[in-house]
Amino acid sequence: MAAPGSEHNPPSAEDRFASTHWSVVLAAARTDSPEAQLALEKLCAGYWYPLYAYLRRAGSSQEEAEDLTQEFFATRVINKRVLHGLDPGSGRFRSWLLTCLQNLVRNERDKQRTAKRGGAQPHVSLDLKDAEGRYLAEPAHDLTPERLYERSWALTLLDRALESLRQHYLDSGRQTLFEALKGFLPGERSAQPYAEIARQLDRSEDAVKMAVSRLRREYGERLVSEIQRTVDSPADVEAERRYLLAALARSVTAH
Repeated sequence: MAAPGSEHNPPSAEDRFASTHWSVVLAAARTDSPEAQLALEKLCAGYWYPLYAYLRRAGSSQEEAEDLTQEFFATRVINKRVLHGLDPGSGRFRSWLLTCLQNLVRNERDKQRTAKRGGAQPHVSLDLKDAEGRYLAEPAHDLTPERLYERSWALTLLDRALESLRQHYLDSGRQTLFEALKGFLPGERSAQPYAEIARQLDRSEDAVKMAVSRLRREYGERLVSEIQRTVDSPADVEAERRYLLAALARSVTAH
């Protein structure tokens, strides 16, 4: 039963978005503290590539896509222009970020961007040097820019979950175990049978199988955690997980 008077005190945006990427965005909108700014910049660094891939598939040249991606994060996100009028019900972080970029493109596409290179505009550190190489390594398919964005977003979340799990094993002194078993994770292929890995680790096959099962479970938990940070309600996590898995499946059938 709700506490008396609770119907007059709905959850604040801070409560609603606790432990999600929205909490970072809302904190940055409220304060100019260095900590909030650093958190926002780290968030940018984690999600720039799906936006770059969208721009390239939408027809931007390599140079234009680099400029637009950099400009979006530097002049819209880091300068907080993108946060003006932010709706606490914005839903999925993935969709909100793409819509913000599309608004920038519509407003800025006709301007001369070459004049802005090396200018005094704010700068956010994005590792764009490998952007085009990553884009050219995308499998040949007929995905629309929006579908490619969703695929890239899904792969970004998978990579973040994998890196989180790797760091967990490193921090607990089990890096060797992780490196031996990571080939059994979804998306990876291990060329080594259990017996061979067991010999390498000086463990029984049953122990290796249990370790693989544990690793897969932990990976799944971290993936769910990453997805949870990109939605505004725990109830949306499973729907988003299914949507992103479908996005990956579409990319497989499209080439």
